[in-house]
Amino acid sequence: MYKAIVFAGTTEGYALCEFLAENHVPVYACAATEYGGSLLKENEFLHVSAGRLKTEDMEELFRREAPEIVLDATHPYAAEVTKNIRTACENGSIRYQRVLRPEGEKNREAIYVESTEKAAELLSGTEGNIFLTTGSKELSKFTVIPDYQERLFARVLSIPSVISSCAELGIEGKHLIGMQGPFSTEINEAMLRQFQCSYLVTKDTGLAGGFPEKMEACQHCGVIPVIIGRPLQEEGLSLPEARVFLAKRFGLTLSQRVSLVGIGMGAEKTLTLEGKKAFDEAELLIGAKRMTDAVQRPGQMVLHEYRSDKIVEYIKTHPQYRTVAIALSGDVGFYSGARKLMDLLDGDVQVICGISSVVYFMAKIGLSWDDARIVSAHGRDCNLIALIRHNPKVFSILGTEDGVALLASRLVAYGMGDVTLYVGENLSYENEKIFHASAAELTEYRGDALSVVTACNEKAVPLPAVHGICDEEFLRGKAPMTKEEVRTVSLSKLRLQEDSVCYDVGAGTGSVSVEMALRAWKGQVYAIEKKEDALALLKENRRKFATDNLEIVPGTAPEAMVELPVPTHAFIGGSSGNMNEIIRLLLDKNPGVRIVINCITLETVTEAMNAIRDFSLTDVDIVQLSAARSKSIGRYHMMMGENPIYIISCSGRGEEI
Repeated sequence: MYKAIVFAGTTEGYALCEFLAENHVPVYACAATEYGGSLLKENEFLHVSAGRLKTEDMEELFRREAPEIVLDATHPYAAEVTKNIRTACENGSIRYQRVLRPEGEKNREAIYVESTEKAAELLSGTEGNIFLTTGSKELSKFTVIPDYQERLFARVLSIPSVISSCAELGIEGKHLIGMQGPFSTEINEAMLRQFQCSYLVTKDTGLAGGFPEKMEACQHCGVIPVIIGRPLQEEGLSLPEARVFLAKRFGLTLSQRVSLVGIGMGAEKTLTLEGKKAFDEAELLIGAKRMTDAVQRPGQMVLHEYRSDKIVEYIKTHPQYRTVAIALSGDVGFYSGARKLMDLLDGDVQVICGISSVVYFMAKIGLSWDDARIVSAHGRDCNLIALIRHNPKVFSILGTEDGVALLASRLVAYGMGDVTLYVGENLSYENEKIFHASAAELTEYRGDALSVVTACNEKAVPLPAVHGICDEEFLRGKAPMTKEEVRTVSLSKLRLQEDSVCYDVGAGTGSVSVEMALRAWKGQVYAIEKKEDALALLKENRRKFATDNLEIVPGTAPEAMVELPVPTHAFIGGSSGNMNEIIRLLLDKNPGVRIVINCITLETVTEAMNAIRDFSLTDVDIVQLSAARSKSIGRYHMMMGENPIYIISCSGRGEEI
């Protein structure tokens, strides 16, 4: 005995039979023809019967199998069959459920008629070739059209009996196309052009029947669609709704297959074949409007959303969609939202790669990208200036209309106006724009927000592998400077990371600030200094070393530090007698902050040690460093001692923020 009987004959009917069988619900499938039955594969939970049934045959079947429910998933134009199924269910007191293919969107350019006869009558008064896509059953009704053998081009199933019946009507040779649908827009368009058609006759077969693709082809070719209306105005469940209904009735768990698909640059031509297949099969498409517009299929359910949490929430609350495709720009592994979605999604998730903007753009400008530094400045902090100064080739995603101008202006400000900028906008679209110029030429440029840039710097200065820039490299003036040897040890004790947020308290000429900024190039350095002459030197050294992530903060600590972001590290080279207050503020901002203090006088050492005791600092290390440098006296070298320095390093007891 079968729990469900499905009258199939449509893609929806076949899908429901497979859905029930996959979930071990015994289902009896009824197909009107042998061909229709051949599209389903029998198994222990699915039985397929082919042949047309009268009302009494249906009633006998229902009595024999005693199903819990009968699903009518027949063609929306099979009005007589639907009436017979309804009658048989009523006579046998069997639950009836219509599964109905949604109608297509109304076409303003189309002519709507009530029946096949009306379509033939209308076309009899016209001129031009006619493309028939309504099948072979009612083909004879179009023979009333004058010169029909010359004007009609009929597309029918490639079954011998169908081909034979068409030939008997005089429609054969190039006027008869035997193919199995549904068909793409491109195939429809090619046929309309090949046969120089003025009209296309179709029924509103919905998305599954390829109706949107026919309408799109007509629009491209300037062909007038003649649409035969549905014979019955019915209500029923869509395929996704029917799955939810059956899942509740039989206690089934609905499964979903989610595909994260990189769409390339945006135009469909950069979409991979695997990605195209995922979008073709998706019942639900999700993504930002720009991306979904590029890959949406006619009649497809679409959600315009880019926030990961909202996307996952929608998918979980709409289990009726078995196949979901999420469109992601470029490649899923290149600054993509795929990572967060993977963390949030459960179940069957497929990740399909795309073509990243870096691959596409570098090919367009004829440069390799295996030796480039690759970053994104779109919606995130990115120290492009440092990267460009130290690397001969840098690729970055931008994301604002003035992104190129801002980058160019900063490069000019840091003495790098001769850097060549390759700019790409609207990559892969019809309005794609690719050009190059020097940074000095682009300081006023405004372009499209959807842009990328590759900076080529022939004068790039490699970043030193270790701390310790020569003292002579810094502009010094009369301001105090932490010497090279002391600076090297102090920075080593700080234990900086690439993304550290650092304070340099009492920055002087900025030698420590600059070295911190070079090491923490993904982070930020704040140089706090109160003396005017030192502030001027700080600005000059900042420009010389192009440390764009170094911000100069005039004022006395701790007052000048109050509004600054939370630090991960702090170097105290001068406290002006405010050691306790400075350390208290640092710990208030970050209980786990890492601190290094340089002391020249014993009084400062005492201040630092009292603070360590008062604030219960941990990981305390004290180094006294005495350095001597040689001085040439005639043919001799005499060692001249520098002032001894106490280097005190410690950490707060709390967790680092």
